[in-house]
Amino acid sequence: MPRPDANRFADMEAFAQVAERGSLSAAARHLGMSPSALSKLLTRLEARLGVRLVQRSTRQLQLTAEGVQFHERSRRVLADLDEAERSVAAGAPRGRVSINASNSFGHRALLPLVPALTAQWPELVLDITLTDRVVDLMEARADIAVRWGPLPASSLVARPLGETPQAVVASPAFLARHGTPARPEDLLALNRLGWNYRRAQPAWPFRVRGRLVEIAEQGNVRAGDGETLRHLALLGHGLARLSMYHVGDDLRAGRLVKVLERFNPGDTAPLHAVYQGRPDRLPARVRAVLDYLSAHVDIAALGEGR
Repeated sequence: MPRPDANRFADMEAFAQVAERGSLSAAARHLGMSPSALSKLLTRLEARLGVRLVQRSTRQLQLTAEGVQFHERSRRVLADLDEAERSVAAGAPRGRVSINASNSFGHRALLPLVPALTAQWPELVLDITLTDRVVDLMEARADIAVRWGPLPASSLVARPLGETPQAVVASPAFLARHGTPARPEDLLALNRLGWNYRRAQPAWPFRVRGRLVEIAEQGNVRAGDGETLRHLALLGHGLARLSMYHVGDDLRAGRLVKVLERFNPGDTAPLHAVYQGRPDRLPARVRAVLDYLSAHVDIAALGEGR
């Protein structure tokens, strides 16, 4: 059995060069190594295989019958390896790309880009999963995940796609029933709709006389996505702190109004596309989709209703 540390493809390549060039010195020059190092490599290869591949003398080099057989099969293996590398490293992006995103981002930003993206790269196959659950990329077998908010420390690589301002909002009907808060502490008596996953900021920040003040989320409903909180706010069930991406249209239409805006600290919700692996080693199919999202996702425009 071959040793686990044996570089079998490199050994095959070296032996193929010896067989095809007919001398150790010529093969060594091509491989960028010394004849003595190449001779030792061949000796180790023969020892590993348990057969003599080459008959060597001071004047000539000749393959044995086993050497001829090994050379023929090595050439096929090396040709297959070259073809495998060419198929993934060159040419137009092709193949399946799995994308995981939230329902809101998927319907408002991702799906409208699909026709143009697939027209540009017709050999791509997009496998889109929309869920508001934060998934493990390995477990979900996803190439790309689009995520809102600050990212926890991890081995994933993140590419920024934009950011959007935040605001506390409520419906006019809710404020008519409960009154409009004048100071952040007035929120303590009101229903504050919140998030139900651990990455969410657990409190609403406000800037009061230059100092950051936080009011905890403490309402009778928690949700895992902005659209649910938006709908609850529209129904007059409570206040919510959401991004302009989610509520920009509602604010312009008067369905929702901003609350305590003069205390808004000006923080934003970032959006990232995250993926695994080194940026310089990405398959062409994944890089093509990432580049397209970076160039065409416009979160600010969506928040402004454009």
